[in-house]
Amino acid sequence: MVRFAVAFLFLSLALISSPAPAGQMTLALPAKADPAPRPFMGWSSWSSMRGNISESAIKAQARVMAAKLKPFGYIYVNIDANWSLGFDKYGRPKPNLRRFPDGIVGMASWLHARGLKLGIYLVPGLSRAVYQANDRIRGTRYTVRQIADPLRNGNTLGSAFCHINYNRPGARAYIQSWANLLARWGVDYIKLDFVGPGGGYRGFRRTDNRADVAQWAAALKRTGRPVWLELSNSLAMQDAGYWKRYANGWRIDGDIEAYHTAFLTSWNRVRTRFSAVPLWDRFAGPGGWNDLDSLEIGNGNRDGLTLDERKSVMTFWCISGSPLCLGANLTNLKPEDINIITNRSLIAIDQSGRVAVPLSQSSLQQVWLIRNAGSYIVAVFNLGHSPTKINLTWISFGFSGRADVTDIWTHRPLGRFSHGFTFNLRPHASRLLRVTPSR
Repeated sequence: MVRFAVAFLFLSLALISSPAPAGQMTLALPAKADPAPRPFMGWSSWSSMRGNISESAIKAQARVMAAKLKPFGYIYVNIDANWSLGFDKYGRPKPNLRRFPDGIVGMASWLHARGLKLGIYLVPGLSRAVYQANDRIRGTRYTVRQIADPLRNGNTLGSAFCHINYNRPGARAYIQSWANLLARWGVDYIKLDFVGPGGGYRGFRRTDNRADVAQWAAALKRTGRPVWLELSNSLAMQDAGYWKRYANGWRIDGDIEAYHTAFLTSWNRVRTRFSAVPLWDRFAGPGGWNDLDSLEIGNGNRDGLTLDERKSVMTFWCISGSPLCLGANLTNLKPEDINIITNRSLIAIDQSGRVAVPLSQSSLQQVWLIRNAGSYIVAVFNLGHSPTKINLTWISFGFSGRADVTDIWTHRPLGRFSHGFTFNLRPHASRLLRVTPSR
């Protein structure tokens, strides 16, 4: 997610960023990061906490997850920006022990004991602070200045990080040393932010982190520990095949957060995803997933969404096979929101990994379809600001005759209908149906 605090740039150090020549970019690297058979489910600290994080605050969120959400599949606890402070003698970030007295090792152990997983936040590129210190790379005779290209940006944040040249001796060892450290800590997930080509910080500074992504994927695989590698944000669609090869997930759009307001998000920020998803749908599947960003559901109207809008968000994230990463304050969950985020039928659709496609996007009333063996999952959205009548026709789905219709949210059979099904939708509301042709 986009960061606005300049101080953070030096605290979070970034991994690595430098594109080797195109012909060498995939040389001697694994064909894929460790598989991710289903979209991950969990929570991230950024939306509700920003950088105001601590060990006690993260544990408070995790206790709620373990008690109320883990039975439904939510297990990742992802610590975003501001977990680190300074660097060790090998140029790798150190935990901020004022915020995390037990370090990342202690945090990971505490979570693992409760059946949860730990995620942390990093950005590609070599921190200028590390470059100035010129630390030695662990296990080598090289120093970080020998692998750096200070004239090139290390990520889309810009000048706080410089590029890593992977054609130079020691560059790959630097990333491997870092990956080994994270594996020893017990990290299960890495969010690699400000990755280019694609989006980034105000103005989308140009950079190319494809070599960084490939090197991290290879280094993590060599540790022997399965670590989910997630890329952010607004990744370049023309490189989707590359992201799919090396990462387990990638953000397809900008931040969902409504910055400078009292709310987590807004309906306008949600709506942009409806046009973005169809461009990426063919790349989603076991091993890698299109990430629509945090699921801002949990704190009622403080999420910035009406109840209808929150149900539409859950529906759209699930039919898109997106990771379900909650952004709300879990210690303040509202009962109506718990019902939304723990609906087993919706979660099952998300975890099946079958991605819906729109029948048409020519209007603000959209029908999205997943074709299963013998039935259809039909998601209908009213993106407009006025109530509307929806007329579904079976012929538009590719069959004729009669069909049984079930409301997936409520599990309620609605009856058998010939030719189609008609209903009304409020503004920004949705309907999720299972349509089964009669034999």
